[in-house]
Amino acid sequence: MPAFEDDQFLLGEEVEAGPRPVYSQDYTTAMAHFYRGEVGRIMVWRQRLDTTTTWAITSTGTIFTVAFSFSSVPHLIFFFNLAIVLMMLWIEARRYRFYDAFRARVRMLEAHFLMPVLMQEKPKLEGNWRKLVAEDLLVPAFKISMFESIGRRLKRNYAFIISIVLTAWITKILIHGDAITSMKTFYSALSVGAIPSWFVALVMTGTFVAATSITVYIARNSSGEITEIGKSSRTNWLG
Repeated sequence: MPAFEDDQFLLGEEVEAGPRPVYSQDYTTAMAHFYRGEVGRIMVWRQRLDTTTTWAITSTGTIFTVAFSFSSVPHLIFFFNLAIVLMMLWIEARRYRFYDAFRARVRMLEAHFLMPVLMQEKPKLEGNWRKLVAEDLLVPAFKISMFESIGRRLKRNYAFIISIVLTAWITKILIHGDAITSMKTFYSALSVGAIPSWFVALVMTGTFVAATSITVYIARNSSGEITEIGKSSRTNWLG
């Protein structure tokens, strides 16, 4: 009989020594559903980002086909190509702000809720994250400015698209324009009808400088979504 009591005592110690739930069952269930809903929401906005990028690439490819298939088409067609791409950039940057706002909630839950549950330990980064999430649910707010949003989309996609458009623009002038023998004749070939050469040169140069400057600035001053190299080695994931 005493041995049986000792077994109960030891068993009780094992139960107490095991990992305890970090949160109550009701709280965990509610937060799990909340997390799944927020992940679904950011996936919808992520698809909308891909849609605008597809529109920009599709319109660019169509204009390229028309511009280089017919020599009679003026190079000014790339001006409209550039306008379409910049319009898509503006729309996508606006959509990215919504995506980033909801992604911030997901990251908050991952860092402060899922991590303690996964590690079976008390939260290390409690702070006032519950209050922040609750306030954001009552009054949703963007987490980044429109300028930073534009810079991030330029860095990811649109800087390459704009560079290709400008390169094709110059190539169109060199191929289908009058004989280009010097910078002076190239500058003269920029004019189309009543549109002077200086205006076309200003658009081309200004777009390139602006896109490059914003992309470099954001690359240096914005952390982005995911770090390039985390603390965990890749070999740890490959097992």
